Amino acid sequence: MGWCIIATWKFSLAGITAAAKLVGEGGSSLDAVEMVARYVEDDPSVESVGYGAIPNVDGEIELDAAIMEGDTLSIGAVMCVKGYRNPVSIARRVLEDTPHNILVGRGAEDFAARKGFEKTMLLNCQSIEKWLEKKAEAGERLKKGLDYKVPMGHDTVGIVSLDTLGKMASATSTSGTGMKLGGRVGDSPLVGSGFYVDSYVGGAAATGVGEDIMRCCTCFYAVELMREGYSPGEAAELAVKKTHKRLLEKRGRVGNIAIVCADNKGNFGGACNHQGFEYAAASHNCPPRVYMVTPIDG
Repeated sequence: MGWCIIATWKFSLAGITAAAKLVGEGGSSLDAVEMVARYVEDDPSVESVGYGAIPNVDGEIELDAAIMEGDTLSIGAVMCVKGYRNPVSIARRVLEDTPHNILVGRGAEDFAARKGFEKTMLLNCQSIEKWLEKKAEAGERLKKGLDYKVPMGHDTVGIVSLDTLGKMASATSTSGTGMKLGGRVGDSPLVGSGFYVDSYVGGAAATGVGEDIMRCCTCFYAVELMREGYSPGEAAELAVKKTHKRLLEKRGRVGNIAIVCADNKGNFGGACNHQGFEYAAASHNCPPRVYMVTPIDG
């Protein structure tokens, strides 16, 4: 049977390459999506996921992650986790070892400690330097009586995989927007908004401005479009178009939105409403590579 794996952004290529080998040799989709997320979480050059991310306005890195298994629709998610490097793995233990779907903040951290995860420093020199720079910029603008839009960056890693047994999974991991308010949660760990997967159909994962993506449950809508017979590429494009159009009509503005999709036959695709979005993917037909996406017509 065919297989595939797809993830948002060029920075996921190393993880996609490793996970493609895993899935191609009969490994599980759940292991594959966790593997890709961990690769990105551990990469200090990625400022919006895991170790070395840009902190919140208080100088703390708060992480969100989720994982979903497409056969049973089982979900594990954690939000506002501090001091743990691989929140996607904590989310998987929530899925496998608890009756719950979501653990938040101190509860998620206590659970991680009980499961043997080790606390670690998430800040590095680059993330501290970036935080100090943005904090100074905010102070100068406020002194001049100007507004300061705190959040910056929103490049979540979102992954969907199909394995050779026909099982599908999805995962997300992010530190959220840099310089966000403490306790802020975006779309990434919210089922139906930042991710969704059903092995009978396919899966989707999003990246972009979480406050906008969650307003329209973009990933659930994309999966339902595939259920109606649309290809992953068509479903991604229609889901982004609908979210973009509805927010423009109702709010007069819309932020960056991008989505990747895969179906249960090994096909994949992506769509976005802004320049510069890329995704990495591999399948039984395609070696690992990066794809540049042309934005939809607004």
